[in-house]
Amino acid sequence: MVMVETGQPSAPLVLERGYRNPTRPGLGLELLPFADLRRRLPGDEYRRVHRPDFHHLTLVRRGHGTAMVDFVDRPCRPGTLLHIRPGQVQRLPTAADGTPAGLDATLVLFTPDFPPRLPATARVTDDPFGPAAWQLGPADHDRLGRAFAELAAEYGAYTADDEDSEITRELLRQLLAGVLLRMARLPGGPYGTGSSDGGSGDGSDGSDGSSQTPAAAQETYRLFQHELERSFTTLRQAHDYAARLGYSLKTLNRACRRATGHTAKQLIDARVTLEAKRLLAHTDLPVAAVSHRLGFSEPTNFGKFFTRETGRTPGAFRTDQR
Repeated sequence: MVMVETGQPSAPLVLERGYRNPTRPGLGLELLPFADLRRRLPGDEYRRVHRPDFHHLTLVRRGHGTAMVDFVDRPCRPGTLLHIRPGQVQRLPTAADGTPAGLDATLVLFTPDFPPRLPATARVTDDPFGPAAWQLGPADHDRLGRAFAELAAEYGAYTADDEDSEITRELLRQLLAGVLLRMARLPGGPYGTGSSDGGSGDGSDGSDGSSQTPAAAQETYRLFQHELERSFTTLRQAHDYAARLGYSLKTLNRACRRATGHTAKQLIDARVTLEAKRLLAHTDLPVAAVSHRLGFSEPTNFGKFFTRETGRTPGAFRTDQR
């Protein structure tokens, strides 16, 4: 946390970062060694909390450190893969003494619209509750390392004024899709070791006679994800999402449980809670303003909701974070 003297205007607690490729303007993809990122950001700026509007992949080969993604510390060591999605807050990897970590790692930064829109890749990029970190086994690390290396080789060959630039750009998009497809098969990913599909509340026991195929259930969940990101500050009830998407509540819950192990209502509340944590920890907005931004009619209702979900009041959570 950056401390400011009393009477001085406070700096933003989180740095909002927009995508910009300084060496290949107009390309929605950038690859760089971790050491280049350390040189690009001065020490104080490096240690601040960042909220990018682009995807940020980090594959670690050597070195150790600790990153933070949405209030969870993520140890980084050989074989670690990190995925920060647009809108998530992160603190870049640091050593035990708080200095930038000395990692040998490759970073892949890309805009949400750069990779091809495939159902499997969308499950990786669009899920706000998707995994943020994996500790890869040797085989997966080797496969991802080769995929990163091939992507880096084509990226290094790309120049916007080359006569084959459009072909190379499309090849980069497809190679990035290959990376994302490999991530989709990792344990904990949408096509890796699956989540529980057990029963839960919210009016659904899974016995609705739904004949949705796994692919149809994935599409139902994908549509719900999209609508949740668009509407979580205004729609709070699962049946409203089901009606908007044209499904029964039981069908929506079944798809959500198949993908995550949680009901639609649980996912809605988790998304609202996450955004509340981000705003409380990384902005100076008063609690009443946070409540209003998240669509609560009264700050007291927001306080009860947040305390129920986290076990702490909004004010106590903010104090703990700072």
